[in-house]
Amino acid sequence: MRSTNGGALRHVLTHLLTPLLMCVGMGLAYLGAFAHPEPHRLPVAVVGSGTGTQVLAQTIGDKAGDRLAVRTVADREEAVRQLKDQKIFGAYVPGRRSPELLTASAGSDTTAVAVQKVFQPVAARQGAPLKVTDVVPPAEGDPTGQGVFFLLVALSIGSYASVAVIGGAGAVLPMRLRIALAGAMSLVVSVIGTVFAGPVFHLVDQGLPGLWAMAWVYCAGVLLVGTGLHTFLKRWTTLGVMVLFVMLNFTSAGGVYRPELQNGFFAALHSFWNGAGFVEGVRSLVYFDHAGLGGHVWTLALWLLAGIVAVCAAWATEARRARPAAPVAPSAAAEAAEEEMEEAVGV
Repeated sequence: MRSTNGGALRHVLTHLLTPLLMCVGMGLAYLGAFAHPEPHRLPVAVVGSGTGTQVLAQTIGDKAGDRLAVRTVADREEAVRQLKDQKIFGAYVPGRRSPELLTASAGSDTTAVAVQKVFQPVAARQGAPLKVTDVVPPAEGDPTGQGVFFLLVALSIGSYASVAVIGGAGAVLPMRLRIALAGAMSLVVSVIGTVFAGPVFHLVDQGLPGLWAMAWVYCAGVLLVGTGLHTFLKRWTTLGVMVLFVMLNFTSAGGVYRPELQNGFFAALHSFWNGAGFVEGVRSLVYFDHAGLGGHVWTLALWLLAGIVAVCAAWATEARRARPAAPVAPSAAAEAAEEEMEEAVGV
């Protein structure tokens, strides 16, 4: 009895290593990305062309140091254009009676708030209240502008949880069928997400077909990468996909804080990670007149290509490994598959 209990205890302790690693990873990722947000070279502008405007911009830049990248623009129309192109994230229009701050909160509500904190003291020194004008507000169904990020969370959980099922219960299936299942699940999950974004919660008020297309490419990339990795990682696949598509993905997507408010590591990930490609792609499509959309679509396409490479490598590896072997007891195979699927934790 003691030997049986000892073996069972070692088995449980071995499997408890996975949630402990998840705890450490989630703590490092989320606290590292979100605990101390502050601007880093955040692009803003002062509107005007005279000497006074140049002096004001220089003064603000000197006081802010590395937190801001201050420029001047000739007029209000040019400031609005640069906000819609996301070249700047705030534009201050000086005025003795009513200074105005232009923002685009659809790009990031937290960034818009950070910009207001910068320019409110400037207006206060002029003895006038600051008028804030949001030139690109989010949809009425998404007043904080973070709905697209939470949609990303739903798509990701549906996708990487499916990886555990396809890799665990579907491990006995040939790779071509697992690839087909991954493709089908990516379609189903993307449709569910699109229904949430449109008819159910009205997160967007236009561009729904384009959102669905990006959601499908995103989900397919996650599912194919995970399905391919399962051949090599086995029961560690869940931890692997959580590192890729939760710990590093959600924290760098720009849904809570844009890269200008994060440290260099997560800001760098934002430039090429697939979650950022989806979030920024949807924002560009829906709110910013397709500015930068091509680059975000390429990001999603390259992750899909990585998934295709992963399943092709797994297919080739399994073909090389194929040889006559002793049959595995059905009960043992079922228990192994069940253990693996139970490790799929949605966060």
